[in-house]
Amino acid sequence: MAMFKIMTTDLLKHGKVKTTLPKAKEVKGFAEKVITLGKDGSLHARRRARTMVTEPAVLDDVFGNMAKQYRDRPGGYTRTIKLGPRKGDGAEMAILELVE
Repeated sequence: MAMFKIMTTDLLKHGKVKTTLPKAKEVKGFAEKVITLGKDGSLHARRRARTMVTEPAVLDDVFGNMAKQYRDRPGGYTRTIKLGPRKGDGAEMAILELVE
C-alpha cells in the first residue's frame, strides 16, 4: 500500500511515471480519486486525499492548480502507454501520465 501511495505522489508531482503495467493500472485508480477529491475542494475531501498522498506540497498543488485544470473534465485524468516487455525479466512496462 505504501508503494502505491508513493507512486501516486510521484505521478502527481512529476506528471508521469514509468512502471510495470499491473502497478500502473492500480496507481491509476488512486490518482483519479485524488484529483476528483481535489476538484471537490472541501476539508473532508482534503483529509481523504491526504491518506493517499505522502507530500503536503503535492496535495496543495492538486487542490490548487490541478483542480482548476481539470474543472470541466468529468474523469479520465490519466493515460497508460504500453512500452512492451522489460529486457531483464520480461515484465510488461508502461508509462502512466496525466493528460493535459
